[in-house]
Amino acid sequence: MPKGSPERTAARKEEIISACEKLYQTMSFKDITLKEIGNETSFSRPTIYNYYQTKEEIFLALFEREYIRWNEELQSVLQENEKLSKEELAEKLAASIADREQLLKLLAMNTYDMEANSRPELLASFKVAYGQSMKNVCKILKKFCPEKTEQEVQDFIYVFFPFMFGIYPYTAVTDKQREAMKQANVDYVYQSIFEITDNCLLKLL
Repeated sequence: MPKGSPERTAARKEEIISACEKLYQTMSFKDITLKEIGNETSFSRPTIYNYYQTKEEIFLALFEREYIRWNEELQSVLQENEKLSKEELAEKLAASIADREQLLKLLAMNTYDMEANSRPELLASFKVAYGQSMKNVCKILKKFCPEKTEQEVQDFIYVFFPFMFGIYPYTAVTDKQREAMKQANVDYVYQSIFEITDNCLLKLL
């Protein structure tokens, strides 16, 4: 870890993550390099190695930041509502996910490689944010669906969280993909992130 104040370290990490996020808006994961990320920061590329050793570590940090932001929205659902019907709960959770397109895009990417090419301490930090999302959803279910048993809550978690991996590919469809589906004679109903998530949640709840 480089010498310097915790504030400077945090600020530089944030700048690196934001540079990666900016590139990810227009480039694919495989095309983004540490050099490209370095070009978007205010400091030299070798400085990045003081904080992250691989591009996968930077993407994992971006992934972690997205979970932290989602956790803030989940906490708002918990704290700002006393009671919610299943329809209202599904709507609020679906809306929170519709706000997190970046998280869904990262989920649809090769998470295995991202985790495999990151140091254990950074992976553990990411898992804290990911795990907190699972805990927050459990708290939400226990508060607004008190009739659910522990097993039913666990079953919900292990259906819904894997489901999230497929939301982005099913909703972020390119013109090329639409044309291919048309040529393949696939009668596919296109849905928004909110619609596909709300439908799933209503069935699970």
